Amino acid sequence: MLVRTLSALECTRLLTANRVGRLACTKDGQPYVVPIYYAHADNHLYAFSIPGKKIDWMRANPLVCVQVDERSEGRGWRSVVVDGRYEELPDRIGYKLQRDHAWSVLSKHVDWWEPGALKPITPEVSVGTPHVFFRILVQQVSGREAVE
Repeated sequence: MLVRTLSALECTRLLTANRVGRLACTKDGQPYVVPIYYAHADNHLYAFSIPGKKIDWMRANPLVCVQVDERSEGRGWRSVVVDGRYEELPDRIGYKLQRDHAWSVLSKHVDWWEPGALKPITPEVSVGTPHVFFRILVQQVSGREAVE
């Protein structure tokens, strides 16, 4: 098996081709990793969620990491790691263009809203629960590939 470093262009292609990544954030020295559904465009990963632990933690510490991978035949794989910064896109004046852009990028994909809007167990949620649009600014990207 040969492991090689992916170029920046190969990393970008892998990010664009995939929709699910693993978001890592930290608060008070404690790491937290959760899968997220995202769309990649213009050096950002765009996502949507209901409020919860990951949003609270990213608000407290906007430095995050996202890992995306895909498997190939046999034991082959490709993996990309993004070091980035959380940027919330609130529903208020001053963020309309960015929020509309996030909506546009995400809505190109079927059922884009489901992973961010549903919980594993449906609790009693008030009708006024705000949905959170956010993006991760890609500050650094690296990747590896294993081929047989």
